[in-house]
Amino acid sequence: MNPFVTLTSVAAPLLRDNVDTDAIIPSREMRSTGRTGLADGLFAPWRYLDADARTPDPAFVLNRPAYKSAQILLGGANFGCGSSREHAVWALVEWGIACIVAASFAPIFRNNCIRNGLLPVELDRDAVESLAGRTVTVDLPEQVVMDGDTRHTFSIDAEAKAMLVEGLDAIALTLKQRPAYEAWLAQDRANRPWVYP
Repeated sequence: MNPFVTLTSVAAPLLRDNVDTDAIIPSREMRSTGRTGLADGLFAPWRYLDADARTPDPAFVLNRPAYKSAQILLGGANFGCGSSREHAVWALVEWGIACIVAASFAPIFRNNCIRNGLLPVELDRDAVESLAGRTVTVDLPEQVVMDGDTRHTFSIDAEAKAMLVEGLDAIALTLKQRPAYEAWLAQDRANRPWVYP
């Protein structure tokens, strides 16, 4: 995973509640078990007037010229609800979204975001709505979203923050503890040699 430290981008407003994972990436758009090849199907029900012909809907937020390169997506309450499909996060990441700022997240979706290097930031609804269309900076080490002189602080679990800032998946995070484990093992071998073959 790429480390996430700070990000500055226009914030694309998709200010709907209960955006479920089937809207983010419909099952018919999941044509492989891999993490790639999903961006074309991202938000297919909303992004296309005709999904089969891939006819873009110019009214959909990510099709508007101002948001085509947006890396920050704004959402309403319960973003990422529905099934636990990890493909939804993979599709967002492949499309270029690096941070979602929403009023709340479905817990499994939030965890999938963190495991895949996508920062989920939860702010109150008024704060989220105030960021619509603005160029925003997200500073993960400081846990703040900045819009000009306005600062919105956010909470994040310490382990999740470490994973994102250091660009580590769960296995890599665990392997950071290897020296401590090996030191403990050496001490234990010295104290209890009869336990080891």
